[in-house]
Amino acid sequence: MASLAMIRSYLSRLFGLHAGSWIPPELMSSPATGKPARRRAPALLQTSFMQIDGRMVPVEIRHNPRARRIIVRVDLTMGSVQIVAPSRHSFSQALSFAKEQKAWIAERLSRVPPPVPFEPGARILYRGVEHLVCHAGLRRESGAPGPVWAVPPSEPEGLPEIRVTGDPDFVSRRIGDWLRAQAKEALTLRAIQYAEGFGVRPSRITVRDTSSRWGSCAPSRALSFSWRLILAPPHVLDYVAAHEAAHLREMNHGPRFWALVAQAMPDYKVARRWLERHGPSLHRYGVSVPTPDDLG
Repeated sequence: MASLAMIRSYLSRLFGLHAGSWIPPELMSSPATGKPARRRAPALLQTSFMQIDGRMVPVEIRHNPRARRIIVRVDLTMGSVQIVAPSRHSFSQALSFAKEQKAWIAERLSRVPPPVPFEPGARILYRGVEHLVCHAGLRRESGAPGPVWAVPPSEPEGLPEIRVTGDPDFVSRRIGDWLRAQAKEALTLRAIQYAEGFGVRPSRITVRDTSSRWGSCAPSRALSFSWRLILAPPHVLDYVAAHEAAHLREMNHGPRFWALVAQAMPDYKVARRWLERHGPSLHRYGVSVPTPDDLG
């Protein structure tokens, strides 16, 4: 059963951004400034569910006093619905309004790929290549580097595998921990390499789970990255590492900044296009969709 924290994490994916963050183009403000728009999430009033095309869709109703009317949004990353209401007392009205928009919501949700939990039999991306998740028993295999490891295909037409040992109930958590560790190792190595090439050094490197940015650089020179970059092809991870390392020299998205990125990765636009096209789908991996029972 999903925890309340998991449910809120699933339902609340749109949060503020700050200068130095790499963000999707659709979230950028005026290109004249090059600064990302700041967004403050309206206060959460209540979470609920709607039945659309035979499935229960998570719905969150938020209050924003600056809203002039009830607004319905569909998060194409997570496949959830957000309703923004101008009044705290308009919960039932807001939900009724959303139900009137079922056809539009259903059309938007049809574009969302289904979630892929970390469970045996699932096919997940790892370094841009599809891998099959396999539970390898309760005890670790002889010679295995740890409780989770990747192996090449056993047959010419087969898939590489991510093998997991231990209690089957802990497969999801163990895979998530392993992917985060792989991401931290790869991003730390690449970010430091690029930073040294720029004659700078980060004060700290962390890996988190964010939906609105792939990486960020704080004024303290601390770099932060999304662990989901380990799911993408290596050149995409390299691009984000180079991008944030360049912010250690240029905390903007001006010509000198892009010149640094091009210096490190002459073909960075290929990786950026990959993120724009495929990045949102990375958020479906490792997601367990909450159900009405989870709210009870």
